[in-house]
Amino acid sequence: MSHVFVWMGLLALTLLHCGSAFKVVCYFTNWSQYRETTGRFTPENIDPSLCSHIIYAFAKIEDNVIANSEWNDATMYKKINSLKSRNPSLKTLLSVGGYGVGTAPFRRITRSPFYRSEFVISVVQFLQQHNFDGLDLSWHGAEQSDKERLSDLVKDLSAAFNNEGMQKFILSVSVPAGKEAIDKGYDIKTISEYVDFLNAMTYDFHGYWEDNSHPYTGHGSPLQKGHADSGSASAYNVDYAVHFLKTEGAPLQKIVMAIPTHGRTFTLSSAQTVVAAPASGPGTPGAFTKKAGTLAYYEICSFNHGATKRWIEEQSVPYSYKGNQWVGYEDTRSVQIKARYVKSNHLGGVNIWSLDQDDFSGSFCNEGKYPLLGAIKMELDKRE
Repeated sequence: MSHVFVWMGLLALTLLHCGSAFKVVCYFTNWSQYRETTGRFTPENIDPSLCSHIIYAFAKIEDNVIANSEWNDATMYKKINSLKSRNPSLKTLLSVGGYGVGTAPFRRITRSPFYRSEFVISVVQFLQQHNFDGLDLSWHGAEQSDKERLSDLVKDLSAAFNNEGMQKFILSVSVPAGKEAIDKGYDIKTISEYVDFLNAMTYDFHGYWEDNSHPYTGHGSPLQKGHADSGSASAYNVDYAVHFLKTEGAPLQKIVMAIPTHGRTFTLSSAQTVVAAPASGPGTPGAFTKKAGTLAYYEICSFNHGATKRWIEEQSVPYSYKGNQWVGYEDTRSVQIKARYVKSNHLGGVNIWSLDQDDFSGSFCNEGKYPLLGAIKMELDKRE
């Protein structure tokens, strides 16, 4: 009997030590170092106790091999990996690709087995050289002609990462949340078989896009379908995306669901202020992120002084408006609801896009440092 008590005690200590069984995958962006004053974000601003994984975004592809994209990446790699001394269970991954890269570099490295092999070998050497634990493959905008190429690349990376006698690396793939994008370029069932987890990009369902195809307000990361959503818009929500990935063959425990720390903004074109109100363009750029159509959470906190705040009950997310500006965003209430969704649906965890857009300094929202990430982790760590 004493052995049973000892075993139970060891199990309890193990659970306490490990914390949540769910992944908290935190994206670090190497361009946020260029923001001004209190918006500037570097590895020194990261609290490694809040993340199970940190993904460094992004490396690029150059001459068919993986390469740095910023002049000081190598120095920042060291700083990111030094965070393991403060959280020994922390895993670090390097993401290659991203929004700005497009499909051309990936098409070049997958045009034959030889070029795939050249790229894969360079990845293994690069990860070893810079002490990363794995790779996140971020091939955005894959087309029908890319579908098999992407799957073959994932298979080759997996084989190299699990080669007997070699250091084993973690492999994740970032996949879109939109049904049309998945149908077009991503063989989810095959990819899922060869990766450790999928980073589902469950955000930016709505926004004022450059092609003027969305001239009305809408939340970027609604949990459920809204009453006004019909046709293809019925798929523009987190719940639909998660279940579609499952239907396509992704095991639930491999789906790591994104929770954004930015909001999507619009400039209103009438006196209407509700969801689906007419919009004439993206919202005004933020003081720090300086990009029309989006605001970091800490910028939203500043915007909300004097703004009218509303809660979308059926979608479990907030929005606010002031003058002709409208923003849909996440707050501590909505991210806790999403974290509970992850738990109740037995998903693999959450990924945070991105660390630099939370109120990392605690200077803006009067909620302490990392209010969104902290609320997510607290909810995931709760024992049911």
